[in-house]
Parts: sequence; C-alpha cells; structure tokens
Amino acid sequence: MVKPAKGLAPQLEQRVGRVIEFITRWLAIGGGLALVALTTVTCLSVIGRELSGYVPFFGPIQGDFELVEAGCAFAIFAFLPWCQMRRGHVTVDIFVQPLGPRGLAGLSLVGNVILTACALLIAVKLGEGLIDKRSYSETTFILQMPVWWGYAVALVGAWVFVLASAFTVWRSLNEMLGDGERA
Repeated sequence: MVKPAKGLAPQLEQRVGRVIEFITRWLAIGGGLALVALTTVTCLSVIGRELSGYVPFFGPIQGDFELVEAGCAFAIFAFLPWCQMRRGHVTVDIFVQPLGPRGLAGLSLVGNVILTACALLIAVKLGEGLIDKRSYSETTFILQMPVWWGYAVALVGAWVFVLASAFTVWRSLNEMLGDGERA
C-alpha cells in the first residue's frame, strides 16, 4: 500500500516546482550568456585600447563600463532564483547536522520565510528605483542609455527570485510535515 504524501497539496507542489525550476534555469542561462557577452566586450575593449596606437580603427569600446554595470545587475538577479531553487545558499552545516531531516526542513522553512520577505523588499525597492530613474529620464554619461533599463532587466530576476523563494517556503513546509528535507 502506497503511503499518501503529507503536506499542503504535495502533488501540486511538485508540478509547480517543475515549472518554476524551468523558468529559473533559463533565467540563469540567460544571466550566464550575459556574462559571456560582457566578458567579450571587456576583452575587446582592452585589446582595442592596447592596439589603438598601432592599428588604425582600433580603440576601446565606448561606454563598456556602462554596459558591464547594467549587464552585471541583470546577471546577479538572474542567478539568485536558480540558487534558491537548488538550495545553493550558504549554510553552516556543522550546526545543523544533529537536527535530522525534519529539523533541517523546519530550519529551512524559517530561513525561506525570511529570505522571501527580503526578496520581496528588494523587488519592491528596485521597482521604486526603476520608477524614479524613469521619471527623471536619467541616462548614462557616455552611451546616453536610460539608466532605468538596467533596473528593468534586474527587476525581472528580482520578481522571479520572489516567486522562487515563496515556492521554497511551500516546499520546506511540506518537507517538515512529511519525511524531512529532500536532496
């Protein structure tokens, strides 16, 4: 006889988890591709700077640091949801080893609730910053790129981070009510 799963809608939790994991994985891949592009831009700019006196038409890429700044903001927020879904945040295992699977799930539940609140605060404040930067039409110095663009791409990752964090609260609650933390 199969034992029914414990918790709040555990089958639904697993289906929702697969969807959120799919979204967070592709967002993280996008963040990785952004970092590869930023690395390429930086390398080409440095090479251009070095060759500018020797080879005609070579020089640094104008506004490279502005692109790197906006791109890194996106990449950071692109990786946070995936890290949360994969339980990749730092823990001090030496203190939690004696707790057992259900104790770990309870501790994860508390941590995930706190992290969800922090992620929500960050997303809200980032959204307020976006509105502020957009209303003042602030642009970068060299490229004259609207500053709010960087906020906008980071905000996508921030809200997916909120979604992933809220899901991990549900997951931890079900683990605590069930057999404990899953690997």
